[in-house]
Amino acid sequence: MKADAKKSKKRCFIKIEILCDLCVPCLPAGRSAVNINLNTEFFIASRIIRAKKAPESNTISGTRPIVRIAVAGISIGLAVMIVAVSIVTGFQKEIRDKVSGFSAHIVITNYDSNTSYEPEPVTTSQSFYPSIDTAKGIRHIQVFATKAGIIKTDDEIEGVVVKGLGKDFDWSFFEKHIIEGKSFRTGDSTASKSALVSEQIAKKLKLKTGDKLYMYFIQGQDQKARIFNISGIYKTGLEEFDNLYVLADIAHIQKLNDWEADQVAGFEIFIDDFKNLDNMGNYVYNQIGQELNAQTIKELKPQIFDWLGLMDTNVVIIIVLMLLVAGFNMISALLIMIIERVQMIGILKALGMNNGSIRNIFIYNSVYLISMGMLIGNAIGIAACLIQKHYGFITLSEESYYVKVVPVNLELLPVLLLNAGTLVVCTLMLIIPSYLVSRVSPLRAVRFN
Repeated sequence: MKADAKKSKKRCFIKIEILCDLCVPCLPAGRSAVNINLNTEFFIASRIIRAKKAPESNTISGTRPIVRIAVAGISIGLAVMIVAVSIVTGFQKEIRDKVSGFSAHIVITNYDSNTSYEPEPVTTSQSFYPSIDTAKGIRHIQVFATKAGIIKTDDEIEGVVVKGLGKDFDWSFFEKHIIEGKSFRTGDSTASKSALVSEQIAKKLKLKTGDKLYMYFIQGQDQKARIFNISGIYKTGLEEFDNLYVLADIAHIQKLNDWEADQVAGFEIFIDDFKNLDNMGNYVYNQIGQELNAQTIKELKPQIFDWLGLMDTNVVIIIVLMLLVAGFNMISALLIMIIERVQMIGILKALGMNNGSIRNIFIYNSVYLISMGMLIGNAIGIAACLIQKHYGFITLSEESYYVKVVPVNLELLPVLLLNAGTLVVCTLMLIIPSYLVSRVSPLRAVRFN
């Protein structure tokens, strides 16, 4: 047995030496082929790749245009996929953060409340308030109240909704979007007369920071008026909210509605990770009891999140198309490589190598080309994302897309998954075309030579 194994091993290395003499001069000077101990198919493929002297050797330096086009197709396809995924996820994250920052991730209200801006009140003496923000995954809880009103100036009139803020209001979102003036703080004993209006409302009514804001409210059969001082002007880019909301002290709404100091319209909850929104929504719903209702921002604003969800479909279509283009380019390159190496295939078969091993040689060679294309594609795609992220060259209409510049969310995991998917899909697409080597007759190949 040992003698047969030694004889078989020696015969394998003799084949390698003969192949190198016939295909490409690859063995270093003074080195015996018998000392080489590696996979035969990989050895031959690596020598084909490294050969440089002949244009027909099918290497990157002396390749035919079809192979270069295939590598370019991989590069462009992967770059487009990286950019598409980064832009779509960045856009989704930006809009989610804006909508959630304005309306919170989870809203708790009375079950009797409807879609109006004047819901039935609930008391702050709830078992979950404010201790629920100590639960894992919940960042903050705050009270709120809303009431419809009318702003009147000398020349204009505008219907708005006043959102009342309590002492526990988190200003972190709005302070990033205040373009003029500053935020205000609610008082303990007296209601603050300051208010925040959006840029759209300010432009419509020709208001600026420091101006008086005259508002009128209908309460039953009575009309009540309030005068606020505009402390700041904000702009979130969300037209649906910016055209509607004025921010003021919750004490004004409580007084207008004849509520007690512990009565509010509801509670707003912010969570740490938007990916856990559904689970946290169920958790909060189970904690608040049967008299109250908890709804996530997805349930409150389904039209916005359905629109964002459609973008995932667009990304999937782009990825599939790019993979198909890259795969067919590599199939063309593989067929060219096989045709150019017909003589080598015939000699390998004459020496006893089976079709599967010969196919592996071309698959290894193709994987190398795919890897080269992926390397270039990663460089192009990541560079494009970083440039857009830091400099924001590509802009958008904020009225239509809610953002001024194209947002980019470049993360490691999606990039790795795109690379792995490109490599696997393109390699699998090469398996069937590689069976062309089985149709090469060693007798005809050698006789042709």
